[in-house]
Parts: sequence; structure tokens; C-alpha cells
Amino acid sequence: MYARRRHVYFWMMGICVALFVGAWAVVRLFSMPGAIGMCVIAMVIPPVAAMVANRRGPEDRWWDDPSGDPKSDEWWDELDGKRRREP
Repeated sequence: MYARRRHVYFWMMGICVALFVGAWAVVRLFSMPGAIGMCVIAMVIPPVAAMVANRRGPEDRWWDDPSGDPKSDEWWDELDGKRRREP
């Protein structure tokens, strides 16, 4: 799942770079409003790409990962009704 999100992120960022470069290298020579429109579209892509890359799917298990703080983990386990195995 992570690999798919990473591939989508890189594709989106590649499209973003291509839009910026194409807008100012080629399109601006023929249409300044077209180049500005391409840049506006390219400007929206990075935040969307970040959301796509960081999205958690229904099969991703993130809610029960330990935080690393034993006291906090113990507190959350108590709230969730989980019993910890005694060592």
C-alpha cells in the first residue's frame, strides 16, 4: 500500500514540475494567460500530493501502534480496555 501511495506522489510531483517547466519554457511564448493557468494548476498539486501520500487506508493499522512512551501506552490501553501481558 505504501509503495502505491509513493508512486502516485512521485507521478503527481512529476506532473507539477512538467507543468511549471512547460508553462514558462514553451507556453508563455504563445499565451501568457495559458502559462499562468498552468502554474495555478501546478501550484495546487503539491498539497494534494502530500495528502495522497499520507492518507491511511482502511487496511493500514495506525490506531493501535505503540507511541514509544510506556506510560502513555499503558494509559491508552487502559482506556481501550486492553489487557497487557505481564512480563
